[in-house]
Amino acid sequence: MELLHFILAAYGMTFIIIHGHIFNKIRPACKSWGGFGRLFHCHLCMGFWVGVFLWGVSPYTELFNFDYTFVNAFICGCISAGTSYFLSMLVEDYGIRVVYKGGEQS
Repeated sequence: MELLHFILAAYGMTFIIIHGHIFNKIRPACKSWGGFGRLFHCHLCMGFWVGVFLWGVSPYTELFNFDYTFVNAFICGCISAGTSYFLSMLVEDYGIRVVYKGGEQS
């Protein structure tokens, strides 16, 4: 259950940072900061760093708790990046993403 809480928290935080209107004024443009601005527009990239952040604050929450090792930091980053990207490809603002290929749309 801890892993599910971690994944949902990571996806939520990643989605808010990338798409939340509250961050529009401070979110850098993609080409700013020598290309590092792209980090704030990519679910995979931001998802990784959100996972590392959540690993770092895990002792301060009761939802999940991970040992403080660099391996765990990397694994939490990878889990967060993968699931954030997967969920962003599966879900959109209006629910499950449906892609129509060819034919007419109804």
